Amino acid sequence: MQRPTLALLIIFSFLNSAVAGPQEPTADVPLYGFSSQHAQTEREWESKFRVIPNARKQRDYMQLLSARPHHVGSPYDKQNAEWILARFKEWGVDAKIESFKVLFPTPKRRVVELVAPTHYSAKLQEPALPEDPTSNQRDEQLPTYNAYSRDGDVTAPLVYVNYGTPEDYEYLAKEGIDVKGKIALARYGGGWRGLT
Repeated sequence: MQRPTLALLIIFSFLNSAVAGPQEPTADVPLYGFSSQHAQTEREWESKFRVIPNARKQRDYMQLLSARPHHVGSPYDKQNAEWILARFKEWGVDAKIESFKVLFPTPKRRVVELVAPTHYSAKLQEPALPEDPTSNQRDEQLPTYNAYSRDGDVTAPLVYVNYGTPEDYEYLAKEGIDVKGKIALARYGGGWRGLT
């Protein structure tokens, strides 16, 4: 009986602090991990950092950084890195760009086809959306693919597995549907994509 009460108090406490916003620690409350002298310096820095976030600037930054496709090694990725470096330096951070050679496989050929009972070839490309000006950018965009997948040609019976959650597979097993050795087709959402 005490657990629900405790959980309710914790939730109410969280909601109360969320509505009130973050509270600045007062000087009379100890700041663990800092001496009293260093605690004052830490509080001053925290106060400076609390006034920095600006929702409009964050929105503008994200629109700028995501305005064009920017996969690793692309021209816009380099432009973004240089822009971020300039911001860090503007803010007084001693920063630099370092280059690393990384494994970044990209596909040469992608085909997804249903071969029986009728033939269907998937387009593997989403249509552009009028409300999203970046959705029609095709020149710099990588094709859709599952990164780090093996090369190969897989042909097998197809089984639709809903979201592909453990519960979905349990339901299929209960219905006598075996997925072993088959291609499982799952819709996006309903769980973390690395779950299955």
